Amino acid sequence: MSALPQISEAEYEVMKIVWKSAPINTNEITQRLLQTTSWSAKTIQTLIKRLVTKGALTYEKQGRVFVYTPLVDENEYISHESSSFLKRFYDGDISAMLSSYLENNDLSESEIRNLRSILSRDSK
Repeated sequence: MSALPQISEAEYEVMKIVWKSAPINTNEITQRLLQTTSWSAKTIQTLIKRLVTKGALTYEKQGRVFVYTPLVDENEYISHESSSFLKRFYDGDISAMLSSYLENNDLSESEIRNLRSILSRDSK
């Protein structure tokens, strides 16, 4: 997909469920979000409709049920959003982003080991 749609934070919560479980019907999406949010079923249905309108989801009617699949690839979307964030807030400088994060957050020993592993693997 050439131009990725703008997806709000609420819409992103819907997309995470669809990405994980597609194809998935309206009732299943609603049931999962009712467990993790304070949204009403009507709000969830509105978010789904918006995602269809934006071209992020497509659907197929199976009997009386609508079944949704994503039109946007999860990894492509996350990569695009990460890149946009990095450019917007840190002028594309990942070192500045990491430095800012490290100065303002405590990392566990496990997180530090994981970061070292990633950095050493990528530098080879």
